[in-house]
Amino acid sequence: MRDKRIADNYKLALEVAEKHKCYFIEQVVSHLPISSSTFYEYFPAQSEESETIREILNRNKIETKTKMYNKWFESDNATLQMGLMKLIGNEEQAHRLNGTRIETNNKNTNIELTPEERAERIKELRKKL
Repeated sequence: MRDKRIADNYKLALEVAEKHKCYFIEQVVSHLPISSSTFYEYFPAQSEESETIREILNRNKIETKTKMYNKWFESDNATLQMGLMKLIGNEEQAHRLNGTRIETNNKNTNIELTPEERAERIKELRKKL
C-alpha cells in the first residue's frame, strides 16, 4: 500500500512539474496531497526520483530563461536590451554599461623614512585634520 502511494505521488509530482512549469520543489509539493516532510521522506535529496524531478525543474528554468532572453533581444525596449547585455556580456562590458568600473593605478613606491622623518610626517598629517 505504501509503495503504491509513493509511486502515485511520484507520478503526480512529475506531471505537476511539467504542467505547471514549476521551478522549485516547494512549488511541486504545494500541488501534491502530501506535506513537505512526507515528500522528502518519500524522495530523499539524492534519490533517483528526486534527481528526475530536479531535472524537470532545471529544464523549466532553462526554457523560461531562453524565452526571456529571446524576447529581450527582439524587443525595441532599450532597458530590456541593456539587461540582456549585462547578463551575456563579459565583465568589462557589464562594468561599462553600469558605469561602475574604477581603475586604480597604484605605483609601488617604497619610501624609506628615518624614525624622525616618519614622526614629522605624522605630525604634518595630523595638522591637516
